Amino acid sequence: MAIMSIFFFLVASSITTTAHGQQRLSHKFYSRSCPGVQSLVRATVEEALRGDPTLGASILRLFFHDCFVNGCDASVLLDDTPFFTGEKNAPPNMNSLRGFQVIDAIKARVEPRCRGTVSCADILALAAREKFLKYTFF
Repeated sequence: MAIMSIFFFLVASSITTTAHGQQRLSHKFYSRSCPGVQSLVRATVEEALRGDPTLGASILRLFFHDCFVNGCDASVLLDDTPFFTGEKNAPPNMNSLRGFQVIDAIKARVEPRCRGTVSCADILALAAREKFLKYTFF
């Protein structure tokens, strides 16, 4: 539990201001550009967890694997193309990572409300955050 708290602290600290006071990212960004997105993510994650409670750990693991190599860029969500093997089906991830359908469901619900605004990387981070907050007491 302590390791997860540290992990989320590091992720959260990446969305604060720089040492010179210039804003880089803000946890309130979507409250202005896509109001209600966090509630929508929460509802979708809760719905998925009611159907399969093990998906919570899977989403958290998916987020970890996305951020582990080259940062949180949603590359773990990439599908194969005829000329490219996406990370989703890459040998280390094949038959190992789960929860993609939850992220796809969230994206499908977010896009009609806020087209082109909420990135897949942020959706993955918000989904992992919801699972973590639901079952962790600070």
